Amino acid sequence: MTMSPKIESFVMHFGEMGSRWGFNRTVGQIYALLVIHEEPLTANDIATALSISRGNVSMGLKELQSWRLVHVSHQPGDRKDYYSTAGQIWDMAKTVFEERRKREIDPTLSLLRDQLLDTAANQEEKYAQERMREIHDLLEGLTQWSTELHSMSPETLHKLMKLGSGFSKVVDMKDRLLNSKNS
Repeated sequence: MTMSPKIESFVMHFGEMGSRWGFNRTVGQIYALLVIHEEPLTANDIATALSISRGNVSMGLKELQSWRLVHVSHQPGDRKDYYSTAGQIWDMAKTVFEERRKREIDPTLSLLRDQLLDTAANQEEKYAQERMREIHDLLEGLTQWSTELHSMSPETLHKLMKLGSGFSKVVDMKDRLLNSKNS
């Protein structure tokens, strides 16, 4: 299985970006290859296309399965496992965000809650707890917001994203109007 230069460029770039999103480079490349292929691929197909070992592919696929980003299927009369992405692009984005929240944000919130329950022993700890409270409140707000986003349909999310800076301009205008009335 060979990739066209356009597809290879995408797959290689996605591998580099994957390392910034919580995957290693190879896992990112495997995922990119699966995203742009219409038909499910076998581990051998993936290994050949990416010029990597079958063992490396196997480890990468296990990682993607732990993130709930790929699923395995079988074809009648064929003993091989076939891998494809799980869901549409929006579903994948929501899954990555949810998994990162579980792996990164939730443990941080737990630590912060524990630290905030303790009484500060001195002024230094009191100041540190105030800062921890700010971090906690920010992460808690982001978590609640992401939960609401997670329940939206892809169409609604797309519309929300299109609002973009237009929404912030409306909020800024509302704030200016309220401030001018209160002055």
